[in-house]
Amino acid sequence: MKKISIRDIAKKAGVVPSTVSFVLNGKDKEMRISQVLTDKIKAIIEETGYYPNHTAVSLRTGKTKILGMLVEDIANVFFSTLARTIEDEAYAIGYKIVYCSTENNDEKGIELLKMLCRQQVDGFMITPSAGMVKEIQQLREQKMPLVLMDRYFPGLDIPYTLVDNQDGVQQGIEHLLQKGYKNIAFVTVDLDQVQMKERERAYKQVLQANQLSADNNLLKIPYKLKPEQYIDAITLFLKERTSIDAVFFATNYLGVYGLQSIRCLKLSIPADIAVVCFDDHDMFRFYTPSITVISQPIETIAKTAIRLLVEQLEKGVSTSNKKGVFVKGQLVLRNST
Repeated sequence: MKKISIRDIAKKAGVVPSTVSFVLNGKDKEMRISQVLTDKIKAIIEETGYYPNHTAVSLRTGKTKILGMLVEDIANVFFSTLARTIEDEAYAIGYKIVYCSTENNDEKGIELLKMLCRQQVDGFMITPSAGMVKEIQQLREQKMPLVLMDRYFPGLDIPYTLVDNQDGVQQGIEHLLQKGYKNIAFVTVDLDQVQMKERERAYKQVLQANQLSADNNLLKIPYKLKPEQYIDAITLFLKERTSIDAVFFATNYLGVYGLQSIRCLKLSIPADIAVVCFDDHDMFRFYTPSITVISQPIETIAKTAIRLLVEQLEKGVSTSNKKGVFVKGQLVLRNST
């Protein structure tokens, strides 16, 4: 079957190809094309199943109307919800999304970034791994529209948006202290990422402010272990520290593994040990007892990322105006505390 072209559409409509092009590019009103003719052309386009050659369009306009998004793990409920919300927001303003997972692997992240560059996407929304700083800086130097999400590089002048990690942990730890818990553990992953450092720092600061020690109750687990390895590490940690009366998990997947460890140890929540987790998960709402969390406002983060990117797409990239947006998390009280 012969592929339909703009010339074919124009012939059916009885107009010149440029008129069809104006309608396709949303310039019908600007070029004073009547509504009747616009509707006729659109009906023919729909009837024939025509779709534009995006390579040709991008060569002509300099825009692909495609945005590249890199997240850590699209299977993680936080990142999948973030990606879906961004996709909806982008689609509403005429953009499509290509998204990939880095799995927090520097080499993979850099390769995926190069792939998106080859596809000539119009802008980037990136959850970077620690080793991507050079490539991110190069994008900025090339004046590419760019927003970092969930984390940022303190030394780079690049717009970013994420939850206020320190405030979120502070809310959770202070809640536990107010409930009378004194031996509060903190379980996190050993990653050189700003958001994880901020969460750990907040835990230590709140305990120190209350004349409590944090060092003996801190567990940092290597990243990207197998599930059973996470469970074994948390189980051993809690088994060796019987004085712990509450535990704060720094991520939702650690919280999921931690609940399995607590069950293995036959500990009762919250009678034997209270539980708070940073970031919500469906499991936490339906678990018995339900789990208290610091909920990230994912929709707000997603909409902020799109807003910061669209500003650059429409007004140009400015390296002098850093726009870091921290969004406040919400302490959601449930039955685990």
